[in-house]
Amino acid sequence: MGFLGLGKDEAEVAPTSALEQAKAGREDSGMFAGAVTGLIESLLDVGIDGKGPFDSAQKVADVKRAEKPEAEEAVDAVVRGHLKLAAAGGFVTGLGGFITLPVALPANVVEFYIVATRMVASIASLRGYDIKQPEIRSAVLLTLVGADADDLLKKAGVTSTGRLANLAAQRLPGPAMMVVNKAVGFRLLSTAGKKTLTRFGKGVPVIGGVIGAGLDGFLLKKIADHARHEFPRKATGI
Repeated sequence: MGFLGLGKDEAEVAPTSALEQAKAGREDSGMFAGAVTGLIESLLDVGIDGKGPFDSAQKVADVKRAEKPEAEEAVDAVVRGHLKLAAAGGFVTGLGGFITLPVALPANVVEFYIVATRMVASIASLRGYDIKQPEIRSAVLLTLVGADADDLLKKAGVTSTGRLANLAAQRLPGPAMMVVNKAVGFRLLSTAGKKTLTRFGKGVPVIGGVIGAGLDGFLLKKIADHARHEFPRKATGI
């Protein structure tokens, strides 16, 4: 069983690539396509721009910059803070074991990627990038899929020029960015179920919470390391 019944089982029924699914666009009006659209909107609108009590990535960056004038110290502070958020979210999700997992898991998956998106966008801002720029926003999303980013860009017909931050210089058309963003969403959701199956192996209250916290913290640390690499400090920035 994949995430929301999607994940692994969905991939077996329709073995298309993330990019092919994204290009299908309006032709695919199923639950999976709707979930992808909702996820991407949440990542951009909440993860980067902020909403309600969840501060924007720019505000987080500005606060840390004020507290830590040295850019890299500010980046370290951003990562530490978001690791705590991810661990807390994973602990709450796993705390009830099998009893709460079917309801809590979908919310935690979205929560995790929103936290990850804000962290990456904050790092990008602290390194001197304009996170209002569409190409940088797409680069932030691509950072979430790690090594798969180059593959998605290649299949979208976008020439990779090294680090993801270099997308800003390409001035890609809006439709291309939309396809890339959707492809990221499909990749995240189609792999979410597989990555979270390890939680079912320890569906025991409290123990499950510890595992959930550890797993989310580990995954977010990998994304943070990837973000540090993909968004090197600009020569003329901070």
